[in-house]
Amino acid sequence: MIKKLMGYIGEFKKESIITPIFVALEVVMEVLIPLLMSMIIDNGVTKGNIRYVCIVGVIMLLASFLSLSFGILNGKFAAKASTGFARNLRRGIYYNIQEYSFSNIDKYSTAGLITRLTTDVTNVQNAYQMVIRMFVRAPFMMIFAMAMSFYINAKLALIFLAAIIFLGILLYFIMTGVHPYFKEVFKKYDGLNASVQENLTGIRVVKAYVREDHEIEKFHGASKVLYDYFIKAEKIIVFNAPLMQFTVYTCILLLSWLGAKMIVVKDMTTGELMSLFTYTTNIMISLMVISMVFVMVVMAKSSAERIVEVLDEKSDLSNKENAIHEVKNGSIEFENVNFSYSKDMEKLSLKNINISIKTGEFIGVIGGTGSAKSTFVQLIPRLYDVTSGCVKVGGVDVRDYDIESLRNKVSVVLQKNVLFSGTIKENLRWGNKEATDEELIEASRQAQADEFIETFPDKYDTFIEQGGNNVSGGQKQRLCIARALLKKPKILILDDSTSAVDTKTDALIRKSFKETMPDITKIIIAQRISSVQEADKIIVLDDGEINGFGTHEELLASNAIYREVYESQVKGDDDNA
Repeated sequence: MIKKLMGYIGEFKKESIITPIFVALEVVMEVLIPLLMSMIIDNGVTKGNIRYVCIVGVIMLLASFLSLSFGILNGKFAAKASTGFARNLRRGIYYNIQEYSFSNIDKYSTAGLITRLTTDVTNVQNAYQMVIRMFVRAPFMMIFAMAMSFYINAKLALIFLAAIIFLGILLYFIMTGVHPYFKEVFKKYDGLNASVQENLTGIRVVKAYVREDHEIEKFHGASKVLYDYFIKAEKIIVFNAPLMQFTVYTCILLLSWLGAKMIVVKDMTTGELMSLFTYTTNIMISLMVISMVFVMVVMAKSSAERIVEVLDEKSDLSNKENAIHEVKNGSIEFENVNFSYSKDMEKLSLKNINISIKTGEFIGVIGGTGSAKSTFVQLIPRLYDVTSGCVKVGGVDVRDYDIESLRNKVSVVLQKNVLFSGTIKENLRWGNKEATDEELIEASRQAQADEFIETFPDKYDTFIEQGGNNVSGGQKQRLCIARALLKKPKILILDDSTSAVDTKTDALIRKSFKETMPDITKIIIAQRISSVQEADKIIVLDDGEINGFGTHEELLASNAIYREVYESQVKGDDDNA
């Protein structure tokens, strides 16, 4: 795990190495100051040697200035190294997520991935800064201060050694006890973020149904769980401070008692005892800093494990060597296709699918909720891989194609398509970033989107809010269709993408497709029979199996499911009339 994370230090290795060097130099200067002070007291003040006091005093001031300078420098380089490390880590996580297949994304919640990119990376960043700075400073200070203490008086220095061993053992138990709680805390962060995200995304629905109280209660519940885990962790960590204070005061009392006796019998001087008091403080503060770093590292360890989990996740879709880049035509074949989201043959979403679609055909797909209509079409651009069998496009197994090349020729307007914040032009150019204004207008005409775009004051420069919240559902769908058409695909798939438009506009879109795209294979999933009855062939799906395949007239005569849907819709239209 550590090796994996360290690979993201990247161009900030120099700052990461320089920081501990300046920390060590700062510590050396600080450790010299108490020794110089004892020299001033014993050799200058006690003997009345003002010249000696001035000379050593100047050296002490110089050491203080150097200590300050080294402290500023190590702080600067530590900040640069840690923020750079965090930037690289976020970039690495984000880039890896972009490579995920749909099945990889299904493993993580959106809120969980956001927590990893924000809270978890921040925890690791803070821990890294403390490790290269404070975790270097504290042991250095402790070692140097201990060395100076033994140099001054080895017998009294044994008090510090005993204190370090005592605290080290207690800190180990504190840290091992608190780690499981912090591990759970960051899982609960996902739940809290999910609650907030869901509320903000669906805020209009919340207000429409006057469910603010319910959402507040749900948020409080998620916050309470997080609070409880932090309390459990803090109840263990809280022992850290009193243990430190107990040890520090015990050391001071023992030094005062034993040191006073030694001064009386001339075994040490007053200046040496004062220096030991200073070194006592340095050693104990160092131990306290180490304990704080350990707390941060324990928190960061849980975050680091979650980050590495995302970084180690590899897409289960990959290109073969010498992958094919050219899609010859829009023909589609399903050969003995079975598919399961869990890769379990006992839990198949699609079962024994065998079907052949010719280039340029208009294919309708009908089926009840949960009949695997969306799953069926998502196998064509290889958003998922089949569990068994094969899907062919242009006579070639989709797994033999370069993924990007395949998807550029198979345009899919998904059930839950999204518009991004930006102008209409910018959103449309997701389909083709090089598209000219004329191409944008033509694609919009084919999707019947130009009629409402022209009514906007800024027309194609109209700004779309995040998620397309300032356009209607039907307008959003038509913009998404226009965006898909700009890819100039060989296969166009509309997954229930005209459900929000009126029947007249729906008919105009299909008419436009028939007239302007005769060579493009068109697959339309719909709930309305009227949307597919003019199709060359219609697929009836039921519980992941093909229940019928034929023209509108053939299915009316031979397929009970299709006939039932048709009659219910025709009867409903007659009743409304």
